[in-house]
Amino acid sequence: MILNAVLFGHGSHESAWRAPGADPMAPLRLDHWLACARAAETAGFDGLFLGDILCLQDRPEQHPSEALDPFLVLAALTGATQRLTLTGTASTSFTHPWTLARRILSLHHLSGGRAGWNIVTSSYPQEAANFGWPEMPPTAERYALAEDVVQAVRALWAGWDGITRLGDAASGRYLNRAPDPIRHQGRYGATGGPVNLSPAPYGPPLLAQAGSSAEGLAFAARHADQVFTVQSDLAEARAFRARLRQQVQACGRDPDTVKLLPGVVIFADETRAKAEAQLQALTARLEIDHILAKLARFTGLDLASAPLDRPLPFGPDDLQPNRFSNSRAHLLLGQARRQGLTLRQLAARFAAGRGHLLLVGTGAEVAAVLRDWLAQGAADGFNVMPPLLPQGLVDFGRHVAPHLRGQGPAPL
Repeated sequence: MILNAVLFGHGSHESAWRAPGADPMAPLRLDHWLACARAAETAGFDGLFLGDILCLQDRPEQHPSEALDPFLVLAALTGATQRLTLTGTASTSFTHPWTLARRILSLHHLSGGRAGWNIVTSSYPQEAANFGWPEMPPTAERYALAEDVVQAVRALWAGWDGITRLGDAASGRYLNRAPDPIRHQGRYGATGGPVNLSPAPYGPPLLAQAGSSAEGLAFAARHADQVFTVQSDLAEARAFRARLRQQVQACGRDPDTVKLLPGVVIFADETRAKAEAQLQALTARLEIDHILAKLARFTGLDLASAPLDRPLPFGPDDLQPNRFSNSRAHLLLGQARRQGLTLRQLAARFAAGRGHLLLVGTGAEVAAVLRDWLAQGAADGFNVMPPLLPQGLVDFGRHVAPHLRGQGPAPL
């Protein structure tokens, strides 16, 4: 079971920054990220996964929206970790492939071969505006750009194949020969290469991708080593994993080398009541206007006229095509329709996990669900999204990890 710790600022819950004792400015300081990295390694995670959005989000006056560059954060964590894979998010829409190739390889070298790249196309309209685009292109066009950029990055890395560092000061020979130019002439990712850094002595960095649309699934089948997906139903997750493996095989790749990691938000404690109290404490601190504004942008629906405490009048069929996160919005509204959620309940569900699997209970109960998903072919591991940082990582290590290892709960 592969376990990545997904780190978002104060935590994955929208109210994490308002939790008692939380420092609203903590994610702007290195000590916060060092505490998270050390807690993740102690808890037995396999990797750290840092997301990124290239804009301030809605209502930044009401909610922390500042964000450090994930690759700079991960570079600072290399010396404080020994075995964690360090995966950072970088956009194919707004970053040239030559810059991407060197940036990721730099982390690869600093970490001793532990770097990963979470490939995103970017999706927020504000991101397009920040880079002078009149609007965010439709999904198909963004993935066409991503395909071109990723091919260029991989070509730049492969351009060092057969090149050996000699480092022979006596003879004055540093390399056995100079790398050849790349001359990738794609529609978006043109580059002359070569990049001025070799992947050796490590293999190429890990490639991760998040997206469940048809375009995203096809892209993952061609390129990804790890696929981050939103799944909250075991049967649907099994079907998604089967589709992914079929497409991977159709691309001439070994399906066993591509790992599906659904996101999961975990509230774990000694008793179910204590775990539920953790969730309730954060839900009680929600700013409903803020979360409804985010939910409206996320779904593209006008929620202003919808009553808060009646079943949501919208379903997946009401979504407009080419929304910036259409597959996840479809899943979220499908859950609301099946469970008869009110708008207030959907807003609380969105604030807690944005449609990801939400597990609340004892460590043994949570571990049993994770093991069951793995045994039934619904996942190869999980991207664990702690609701509160760094405490959620500590709680996972104390309450959940021992049961995954077949032991009893860790001492308090």
